[in-house]
Amino acid sequence: MFSSIDALQTALADQRYIAERSLATVIYLAQRMRKPLFLEGEAGVGKTEVAKTLARMLDAPLIRLQCYEGLDINTALYEWNYAAQLLHLRLLEASRANRDEMQSSLFTRAFLHSRPLLQAVEQSAEGRPTVLLVDEIDRADEEFEAFLLELLSDFQVTIPELGTIKTEHPPIVVITSNRTREIHDALKRRCVYHWIDYPSFEKELAIIRARTPHVPDHLARQVTAFIGELRHMELFKAPGVAETIDWVTALIALDQTALTPDIIRDTAGVILKYQDDIEMVVARDLLSAVLDRSTVIADSV
Repeated sequence: MFSSIDALQTALADQRYIAERSLATVIYLAQRMRKPLFLEGEAGVGKTEVAKTLARMLDAPLIRLQCYEGLDINTALYEWNYAAQLLHLRLLEASRANRDEMQSSLFTRAFLHSRPLLQAVEQSAEGRPTVLLVDEIDRADEEFEAFLLELLSDFQVTIPELGTIKTEHPPIVVITSNRTREIHDALKRRCVYHWIDYPSFEKELAIIRARTPHVPDHLARQVTAFIGELRHMELFKAPGVAETIDWVTALIALDQTALTPDIIRDTAGVILKYQDDIEMVVARDLLSAVLDRSTVIADSV
C-alpha cells in the first residue's frame, strides 16, 4: 500500500512508467478499496505494463491470464491431472487397495493443476502479495466474463472434490481490454475504471527518455512528433507507445541521430504492422510533408 497518490506516482516513475495523475489516482483507489482495476484503451498504450510495474514495485509474483476466444474454466481455474490419476489408480489396483482407499486418494491436491485464477487465490490466501493480470478480456467469450464476475465478487473457488478455497487478502487485479467488444456493465461496476489514451507529446517524450536514456534529444523529439502525426492519419492501426519505444531502440541501433525519409522507409515495419499503412505513409510526397510537420513541432515544443 502507498501512503499517497504522489508517492505512488513517484514509485511508478522510479520503475520507468510515466503515469499522469489521473491514472495514478485510480491505481491508488483500486488498492485502497480492494477492487479490481479495469483499464481500457488502444493496443500498445501501456495497460499491461501497469500490472507488470505494480508487480515489480511490490516485489510480488505476476500471474497472467491471457484471454482468447474459447477460454474455459479448465484453462483459467483448475484441471485434474487425469493421466496421473489413472496411473495412480492402476498402482492401487495392483496393490489390492480397497475401494474407499482408491476414492480418498484419487482426488487430492497432488493431482490438481492450478491455473492462473486459482494460483492467485492460493498465493493470496498464504498472505503473499500477488498481482493478477487478466489480459485482453474482450477476446474471451461472454460466458467466461460471467464466470470471472462471480470469482471477483468473493475471491473464492469451490472444487467439489476438495472444498472451498478462499482468501481474506484479495490479489491486486488488473483487467485490460482493447475494446474489440463491449464488456458487460456488471463487471465494470465491480472495478475501478480508467481509459488510457494515446499520450500527449510531453508525456510520450518523457516515456522515450525514461525507456531509452541514451537517445539524442533531437531524435527523441522528432520521433515523438512524427508518431503523433501518424496517429492523426487514417491508418488501419496507429502505432502505440510500445511501437514508439521499439522504433527509438531500432534507430539507436542504427546509429541515427535524426529522422530522414530513407531511414523512415527502411524502418517503417517497426511502427506500422499493415502493408497498406506502410504504403500510405512512405509515399514520397506524404512522407516529406509529415516529416516536415513533425520536425517543426519537435523544434517548437
